[in-house]
Amino acid sequence: MVRYIALSLILIAVSCNTSKKDDLKEEHLYTNALVNETSPYLLQHAHNPVNWMPWNETTLKKAQEENKLMIVSIGYAACHWCHVMERESFEDSTVAAVMNKNFISVKVDREERPDVDQIYINAVQLLTGSAGWPLNVITLPDGRPVWGGTYFPKEDWIQAINQVQTLYEEDPDKLTEYASRLEEGIKSIDLITLNTDDLDFKEYNTTSIIDAWSYSFDTIHGGFRGAPKFMTPSNWEYLLRQAVVNNDEKLLDQVALSLKKMAYGGVYDHIGGGFARYSVDERWHVPHFEKMLYDNAQLTSLYSHAYAATGNPLYKEVVEETLSFVEREMTQENGAFYSSLDADSETEAGELEEGTFYIYTQEELKEQLGADFDLFASYYNVNDFGKWEEEGKYVLIRNESDNSFAQSHSLSLDVLSQKKKDWKSKLLTFRNKRIRPRLDDKTLTSWNGLMIKGYIDAYKAFGNPSYLASAVKNGNFLLENQLRENGALFHSYKDGKSTINGYLEDYSAAVSAFIALYEVTLDEKWLTTSKQLVDYAFEKFFDAESGMFYFTSTDDPEIVTRNFEYRDNVIPASNSIMAKNLFVLSHHLDEKEYAEVAQQMLKNIAHEMEKYPSGFSNWLDLLAHYQTQYYEIVVVGPEVEDKLAEIGKTYLPNVLLAGSKSAGELPLLKGRFLEGKTLIYVCVNNTCKLPVTDTDKALELLK
Repeated sequence: MVRYIALSLILIAVSCNTSKKDDLKEEHLYTNALVNETSPYLLQHAHNPVNWMPWNETTLKKAQEENKLMIVSIGYAACHWCHVMERESFEDSTVAAVMNKNFISVKVDREERPDVDQIYINAVQLLTGSAGWPLNVITLPDGRPVWGGTYFPKEDWIQAINQVQTLYEEDPDKLTEYASRLEEGIKSIDLITLNTDDLDFKEYNTTSIIDAWSYSFDTIHGGFRGAPKFMTPSNWEYLLRQAVVNNDEKLLDQVALSLKKMAYGGVYDHIGGGFARYSVDERWHVPHFEKMLYDNAQLTSLYSHAYAATGNPLYKEVVEETLSFVEREMTQENGAFYSSLDADSETEAGELEEGTFYIYTQEELKEQLGADFDLFASYYNVNDFGKWEEEGKYVLIRNESDNSFAQSHSLSLDVLSQKKKDWKSKLLTFRNKRIRPRLDDKTLTSWNGLMIKGYIDAYKAFGNPSYLASAVKNGNFLLENQLRENGALFHSYKDGKSTINGYLEDYSAAVSAFIALYEVTLDEKWLTTSKQLVDYAFEKFFDAESGMFYFTSTDDPEIVTRNFEYRDNVIPASNSIMAKNLFVLSHHLDEKEYAEVAQQMLKNIAHEMEKYPSGFSNWLDLLAHYQTQYYEIVVVGPEVEDKLAEIGKTYLPNVLLAGSKSAGELPLLKGRFLEGKTLIYVCVNNTCKLPVTDTDKALELLK
């Protein structure tokens, strides 16, 4: 057993990023069962000599019938270290021979199967204290994990799996005993108990939480101290709200510093728009270059809200460029959004290298920019400050505002703005001649919901009708392709085929998006569909004993255990998003059960929020709804669209919007229509002040 436990330490815990192999039709030496899958990540392994199988009932049955251990290897299509391990080990015939002889080897796309990923990442976290991707786990034939880690060099991988196999042959009872203990540990990780205490949310001390949280702020580079640095949009959404609502200038300065430094850093694509997943250094300079839809969706919302709160033109520039990137590189003709772009792309020698598409030499820049090179080099630090890890190459990074730069170089802002447009146009054209990073072209319902919300938030802040059109088009795509007749959602879509039963994250994100669509279009189908999805989630996901929603449906087979996803991460937890949905829908639809469940869910995790606020920021945002007045702004009459558009430009985190051109039957609309007039009602819990006709007067009633 000591020898076995030591195996868990032979790992390098590295976060990741990988890609897809595009041409699968040519002749290959090896072909395995993954060739019939649609996931780009699985397809990239379809011609490994390893006899990979997909995660499904057939594979699990085969493992039990043959009484073989399973190797479950999990990654995703934008994971750099997944690429490395594939190249070093899974493309190697010696490694494949060992795996094929003793194991049933299963490849899993963590984005397609977050349920599988969550179980095994919890296991590796328990085994080693850390986890990431690639995630490699060995399980008993019944799927219970016994050993795991992340990236392994080839020789360490062979040695480790051989040792586990030897233990399985010589003393299988020890592995079974260990699996049982690990199973109990996995089940205990996300246990939730019903909190029956009386909690007064208005008295919940968020000041002390933020004071303690502030010790982790990076007051020089923005964000939080340490590296790698992730953007964590939901953290800054909540902190922005607290800063604005409480007139906390110090906190607002930290939010502004963080948003500025992220936008100035190399983690932001200054030429093509959009953000990479994270920075490997403290000053946001060198990113892991993969671009994820979920990051860019949430950051679009964050920068749009920050613009509405402050009017900072930098935020508008970031949103416009990010959405240009999404439209250009991440959107299908049918309105669906792709999942990610790889960090790696091919060099002229045909080798995959990280960041090749996004970095520049001075010679390249001089050739493209001519006489403007020196000015460009000063603006984007093509100097010692902007050097990348490879000699003679640069990641663009800013360290000065446009006002300051223009002044120091005797330029007007208009001239500088035009030069920036010219530079970006020339370099985008130049860059597009390179071999492009590979695209993960599957569509995920949950991430598309986040992107709809991003487009809606941008539309409200900037009034660009194309943003609304993109949101509506994608919403209709979800209704037509991902929503089934029985009320269930599909999780994934690719090549015209919808697959995989939806998870709680799909219902949560879709409902959040549909509520946002209703509040700008006033098309009641979005509210009606939201209610249908929520009611289906109650039927298939809700646990009355805990008052929380399971991540998987009752229609899905249990993998070791059913778990609750309730801790916010780079994406807010599916339970926190659902709780906020229930809170808002309870106001729109006068559904008291929704309100009661939302409140109970918040009570259930209240004791954890103060200990680890960065892991509960979306819950804290829900808490803020209870700590201040939550307003319903209802506009009824012929000018409803114009009035709502005017109101939407204001930063209003504690407000929902509803309205109609004519008399309506929704609870917030009943009895509020007066022929020939457009009236604005400001209400709390459906109790309204006298209506006004002017938006400024309506906004004054919120103070």
